[in-house]
Amino acid sequence: MATTDDGTRTTFLGEVKSAVTPHATLLVLGVLGLMIAFITSYTGAFHHPRPTDVPFGVVAPAQVSRQLVGKLDRLPGSPLDARAVASEREALHRIADREIAGALIVDPRGSTDRLLVASGGGASLSQAVELVVRAAEKSQHRTVRTGDVTPANPGDSRSLSSFYLVVGWCVGGYLCAAILAISAGARPSNGHRAVIRLAALALYAIAAGLAGAIVVGPVLGALPGSFFGLWGLGALVVFAVGATTLACQALLGIIGIGLAILLIVILGNPSAGGAYPYPLLPPFWRAIGPALPPGAGTWTARSLAYFRGNAITGPLLVLSAWAVGGTLITLVLSVFRTKEEGNGAEGGRKENERPPG
Repeated sequence: MATTDDGTRTTFLGEVKSAVTPHATLLVLGVLGLMIAFITSYTGAFHHPRPTDVPFGVVAPAQVSRQLVGKLDRLPGSPLDARAVASEREALHRIADREIAGALIVDPRGSTDRLLVASGGGASLSQAVELVVRAAEKSQHRTVRTGDVTPANPGDSRSLSSFYLVVGWCVGGYLCAAILAISAGARPSNGHRAVIRLAALALYAIAAGLAGAIVVGPVLGALPGSFFGLWGLGALVVFAVGATTLACQALLGIIGIGLAILLIVILGNPSAGGAYPYPLLPPFWRAIGPALPPGAGTWTARSLAYFRGNAITGPLLVLSAWAVGGTLITLVLSVFRTKEEGNGAEGGRKENERPPG
């Protein structure tokens, strides 16, 4: 038995119920679920990376091109999605446009071919392609010499800086949005407050994008490419994630923070193509990655850094969709809730004004 402040006695079970409320219990169980999901997602995505249908070019004389493409396409496990390319120049152009991850340049006069890769798009992917092609060439009693046509920056080990930069922006986005909402209640009280929070988030996103671009650029020299391009990308990533978080909170209250973490951290980060680019991920993660902010941001950051900003229209549209969708949901739910509260207050006033029966 324990004694409460007013002198009454209570049981141990009563003490437990007083110390851990049912609401807190539900939140703890939710955190436990998120933890299990976190472990499952990262382990599931990363525990067995292997190349699958990697876009790959083959430059060879016409008489051997079709046969070689067929052999590479039929390799066990389908690691390559091979296609004939007319010339080395075209292969370089397609690599720069991120249409293919590498290309084999066949020497018809000798037994040593050249493999072109682009480690700026992901060192793990380049290494996986090299291993596959070397094994295939060895089975044909040929050798291969590898050339990295788009190498990662010396300060960008394994081309991971783009991924970590985007992850940092995502963390800043949902934490800022969570603070803005929780500081005065988990749900926006009215449309005006929602607009103010979104405006504050936009200003924060501009500052966060600038800070990230400065750190990876002038300060650390990790990423080459357009400084202003990275700044703009950072602002868009932060605002997209923050607006999504505000929308989740407007929909579900404080539980919405957990939903935002589920979308961005648990599903988004392992599928972003950072440590292992898309062709190395299992099918589920490869499918959802491009549609989530971390994946779209990582792809765009690498394109800005190493591929002259090519192939970024789709990812930028994805980020814009999250930003616009999050903004609209936040505003609509805030206005709708304001009208509901107004109707409730009006009904209460009418009830109070009704003469006693």
